[in-house]
Amino acid sequence: MNRIITANELKTRGLALINEITTDGSEAIISVRGKNKFVIIPIENYNKLRELELEEAIAETKKDIAEGKFVEESVHDHINRVTNV
Repeated sequence: MNRIITANELKTRGLALINEITTDGSEAIISVRGKNKFVIIPIENYNKLRELELEEAIAETKKDIAEGKFVEESVHDHINRVTNV
């Protein structure tokens, strides 16, 4: 379960608070002036999210290639194309 902690609480208790909250794999939401601003997650969860993002990017790239949605060109032509958009 996510726990919302205030920036002031984080400032006061620091890493001890983060360790207390995330020990069981839970996430912490940092609230600044009453608004949720940041999320603290265990590194294992972060790494899994990044892996999923990369897998999605690879799947999208493979789909584009299969559908012929790509360009073969020289470096010079590529630079001209992307800078003159």
